[in-house]
Amino acid sequence: MPRENYPTTFEELIDRFHREEDCLDYIRRIRWPGGFQCPRCQCSESWTTARGLLHCRRCGHQTSVTAGTVFQDTRKPLRLWFHVMWWVMSQKTGASAQNLKDAMGFGSYKTAWAWLQKLRRAMIRPGRDRLHGTVEVDETYIGQDPDGNKGRRLVTRALVAVAVECGSGRLGRVRFRCVPDASEASMVPFVVDNIEPGSVVITDGWKSYRSVAQSGYQHEVLPIGDTEEAASELLPHVHLVISLVRRWLLGTHQGAISRDHLQYYLDEYAFRFNRRLSTYRGKLFYRLMQQAVATEATPLRRLFANHTCQQPTTT
Repeated sequence: MPRENYPTTFEELIDRFHREEDCLDYIRRIRWPGGFQCPRCQCSESWTTARGLLHCRRCGHQTSVTAGTVFQDTRKPLRLWFHVMWWVMSQKTGASAQNLKDAMGFGSYKTAWAWLQKLRRAMIRPGRDRLHGTVEVDETYIGQDPDGNKGRRLVTRALVAVAVECGSGRLGRVRFRCVPDASEASMVPFVVDNIEPGSVVITDGWKSYRSVAQSGYQHEVLPIGDTEEAASELLPHVHLVISLVRRWLLGTHQGAISRDHLQYYLDEYAFRFNRRLSTYRGKLFYRLMQQAVATEATPLRRLFANHTCQQPTTT
């Protein structure tokens, strides 16, 4: 398969993947672009059993094309998965479970929510390139206080670390991480994990960032006052991203997101934001497919742990 071979329109998607065999072949070629490799011994020689399993000639291990991917053990046609993935990527403002249920005719909100959660877990690629250049970093609370007016908000507030590239005065890529607190033990690892050493890291004067320079960065400190307006003026790029992601959570998802799953919604936003200039929906479909074949499916019992999966109420 040529590199980055993907349908450019939904009509082409339908034409190319109207059989399950077409979908399996596409997954196989993306998963093993250089040919099959046994997940146990890395042998490249195999034969196909009567049940459609790939049998390794060296160690005898049997696996399927979808084992170890988002599609593992699915009872739904792969064609439906492909259509859902295309639809999710075609929604420029993001996809909600209610909209997916209505668009694809799922029998329940719970099912649509579970599919989206599985796809969100595939949107962050392990070992992805870190941010570089000039990067603004800050932390913010998303949601309401436990005793506040919950309304269309998270049940409780969550602290989120945010980093955004801002070279040439323009927004670049973003990173998010839900953190337990704003301590040095939380914020410095966020910087190290998400920003390339040698980059210019701009923060406010909060003491938790004091060892950033010792971690191999050019640390620029901008002391600010206690007001949010002052912070927005001195760290305009990261605060613009914070404003955008809050608006997205309240608009597309009506704020009906549990704290336990917030990170995955932030991962989706980062995936979309970092590819916002892509002109082809098909390329986004291809990127999601690449990561879906490298991501193990999350069992439903884990998806629904600590989550009641209630539909958001409209106001």
